[in-house]
Amino acid sequence: MKKAMTISYEVGNNLYINLTNRCPCACTFCIRNNADGAYGSDPLWLEHEPSMEEIKADLGRRDIASYDEIVFCGYGEPTERLDVLVETAEYLRSMEGCPELRINTNGLGDLVNGRSVAEDLCSVLDTVSVSLNAGTKDEYMKVTRPKFKEAWEAMQKFTADCVKTGKAKVMMSVVDVIPEEQIEASRKVCESLGATLRVRTYDE
Repeated sequence: MKKAMTISYEVGNNLYINLTNRCPCACTFCIRNNADGAYGSDPLWLEHEPSMEEIKADLGRRDIASYDEIVFCGYGEPTERLDVLVETAEYLRSMEGCPELRINTNGLGDLVNGRSVAEDLCSVLDTVSVSLNAGTKDEYMKVTRPKFKEAWEAMQKFTADCVKTGKAKVMMSVVDVIPEEQIEASRKVCESLGATLRVRTYDE
């Protein structure tokens, strides 16, 4: 029997949503380099990008109100499917007992979509978490390896735009494997943009 695609998966008491495998970055530490899934999930490589009908059917099997948080984060950059992401968030909001909604993003949604997307996201989400990855442009470009030359600047503008909306909590994250000086440099970047820094544990 053909195995169903992993559109949603649980991590602790959070539900994660996997909308796409497309991503404009090739981060050196990306979990995709080492495994087919995350945190013991089923494989997150999608055989095709799920339609809204498939997403709704998948979420309909879940007790949405039982989760602490629902997170748009899978094996790709969620803003690669901005319209579907927003529609899914609106659908979740319509469900009784919907918990807070968060996106884990590389912050390059403006470049991906060719326009500012901060308002779209902050209007339907409670938290925007941007992967900063490094505190200086040189290190960021080495670690993140984005296809866009202006990624460093665009990621910061996107973060600042999200803060300016005043509609969502905005944080930036780095993994704890980078040098302490990069963590401190990252903290300064966050402060300059009005965001909060989160130092997270690297999961292999």
